[in-house]
Amino acid sequence: MKNKPMRILSWTVTGLVTLIFLASATFKLMGGDEAMRNGLGGANNLILLGILEIAIIAIFLYPRTGVVGALLMIAYMGGAIAVHFVSGQPMALPILIQGLIWISSALRFPELIQRLRG
Repeated sequence: MKNKPMRILSWTVTGLVTLIFLASATFKLMGGDEAMRNGLGGANNLILLGILEIAIIAIFLYPRTGVVGALLMIAYMGGAIAVHFVSGQPMALPILIQGLIWISSALRFPELIQRLRG
């Protein structure tokens, strides 16, 4: 990525995705809400998921492991979409976040998109 506007856009979308994951992790580490505790198997699982999200953020932001972090984020959100689907919850928000992760990944790591194209 050579031009400055694309780099700014890339880091803006990356920052947005990071803030979304960080907010979700913080909410889970603080105990979530009653529906979340019942749906995800209790407070212990929420703490584990919050820690997992923070670890994924760190892997995603570190440039050398960013591609792996992006793939972990994509997989994590795929699981979130599946949970929403099975439990009958609206899926629009996880799908939107998944799209932002893909956009961020495409902007930050053009080699990832080249590999997917073949």
